[in-house]
Amino acid sequence: MQLLGPHTIVSFMSRQDDLRKQALARLQEFHVLMLDGHFDYGNGYHGRAYLNPHRLFRQPSLIWRLGQDLLDVVPETILADTEVVAGPLTGGALLAHTLAGLLDGRRSLGAAPTSFAPLSLKGAEAGLRPFYRSVVQGKRVMLADDVRNTGKSFERSKAVIEEAGGQVIATVEIYDRLEPVVDLGIPNVALAEYRAPENYAAVECPLCKSGVPVTRF
Repeated sequence: MQLLGPHTIVSFMSRQDDLRKQALARLQEFHVLMLDGHFDYGNGYHGRAYLNPHRLFRQPSLIWRLGQDLLDVVPETILADTEVVAGPLTGGALLAHTLAGLLDGRRSLGAAPTSFAPLSLKGAEAGLRPFYRSVVQGKRVMLADDVRNTGKSFERSKAVIEEAGGQVIATVEIYDRLEPVVDLGIPNVALAEYRAPENYAAVECPLCKSGVPVTRF
């Protein structure tokens, strides 16, 4: 095995830093990253910052560029081990589908194709459809979502994959608020990081108590 020299490692880390800075600037430029609102994250928490998936995915070229950059900051060992990319509906699934295709583009033509599996975290449809249960069973899964707020969605998604017999080896996202309330015990990789204002449990949200309406799209 060829060892990387110190200059190569520094160059790689510098490129990662550049990609993250460029991604954060691009997210704000396209008004994808919203930093002054009252948002219900749908997981029992509220907060002032939000990654708007509607703006993120309305231009396929944007998510493809961001997805390519995201893969560039994911350790090669994780990319090499990934057999399935899964994500929760809607934003996570769209990103996962993009990443699966981009990942195959990096591999040799003789490599086994990367599979994709969408999952739901809401209502009666929560979980994996039977077909996708067979896709993840016995496979190493990279779990993707557009944003990590508290980490609770990743926690629930990981439980769904494991219940179906898959192994989640890492979580990845476009934007990380850097305020997780859970530790999944596996690597987490974000393209852009920004320490957003505090999350609030919905029942204790000071914005709600002050009468600030939830931001709608």
